[in-house]
Amino acid sequence: MIRGVLDRFYEACGYIAAAFMVGIGLAIVTQIVGRMRGVTVDATEAAGLCLAASTFFGLAHTFRRGGHVRINLIVDRLPQRWRHGVEIFNCLLGTVVVSFLAWHVASLALQSREFNDVSPGLLAMPFWIPQTGVAIGIAALAIAFIDELIWLLAGGKPRYEAPDEVELDRPVA
Repeated sequence: MIRGVLDRFYEACGYIAAAFMVGIGLAIVTQIVGRMRGVTVDATEAAGLCLAASTFFGLAHTFRRGGHVRINLIVDRLPQRWRHGVEIFNCLLGTVVVSFLAWHVASLALQSREFNDVSPGLLAMPFWIPQTGVAIGIAALAIAFIDELIWLLAGGKPRYEAPDEVELDRPVA
């Protein structure tokens, strides 16, 4: 039950990231069309906000799919009996760091809302709006790390290691 919910959540994060990428394209096309018609449209700030949201919403989806760059210089040289412990340690460390970041970015968004901070550009958008997207994206990555840590503790092979070769539905005994 929870596996299906989490998989749909990661998939939704990927679709939201894609929607914000479309937003970047629309902002750029709007700016181009405006210039062709002699109208100045400052869509750079909107494109930047879409970029931030797209980047952070895409992190959990990419992590779950094994799309993040992973360097195995040390892990590949370890004896097989140590690898699983090192993977658990790495995932635990990632969980702590990303959770810490998620907490503080969410706190920043709340402070920006409380103090009514707005962007300095022509758009003058309240900062808490893009910061909330970033906070949700990082929190989603923290959830993905916790999910993976539980998977590893249950004896599963790292799902982020080789997405084409690892079964994603059940732990390896």
